[in-house]
Amino acid sequence: MRTLRSLILISSLVFGALASCGLDSWGLPAWGQGAGGAPELEVGQRAIDFELPIVKGEGYLSLSETYKGGPTVVVFLRGYPGYQCPICSRQVSSLVNRAKALQQAAHRIVLVYPGSDEKLEQRAEDFIGSRRLPPPLVLVRDDDLRVAQQWGVRWNKPRETTYPSTFVLDRYGRVAWKKVSRSHGERSSVEEILKELRKL
Repeated sequence: MRTLRSLILISSLVFGALASCGLDSWGLPAWGQGAGGAPELEVGQRAIDFELPIVKGEGYLSLSETYKGGPTVVVFLRGYPGYQCPICSRQVSSLVNRAKALQQAAHRIVLVYPGSDEKLEQRAEDFIGSRRLPPPLVLVRDDDLRVAQQWGVRWNKPRETTYPSTFVLDRYGRVAWKKVSRSHGERSSVEEILKELRKL
């Protein structure tokens, strides 16, 4: 009996430790929720509203006011996990290169630059560099990863910020499509985004 109690106690401790690391009872990633326990937004759910500062611009962007104007895409970049992510740069460049096509299908493409670095504002400005983002693209900052946490895409590991993620929202703020990468690559392509926007 004592042996059985010990096994139950050990099992409880192991499963608890796995859950705190965002893993299931098999030691595999618990994909359905963010590392902090916030559930990942699912298709059909209304997006959690935010108001974030616009990088190299004036004022704040309100998500709820944005999607009222038409379909909106929210792209979570990796921000500044100790360096400027080269894959994020390529992803943004591909969106910039197809800006005209995106503008015909979306009201706004919101790029979210997350991080907890005390110089995040400067890091975000450095990420853009001297270029100006063409409409419908706009870059906003997610200081302290608050929005990433709320949306369930926080990547809670050393030198990580968020899972690279894309959410397509309709004019009512509902998630019509999403793609969340559990690695630095495997991001949404412009063609995937355009295909989903054209369905709205």
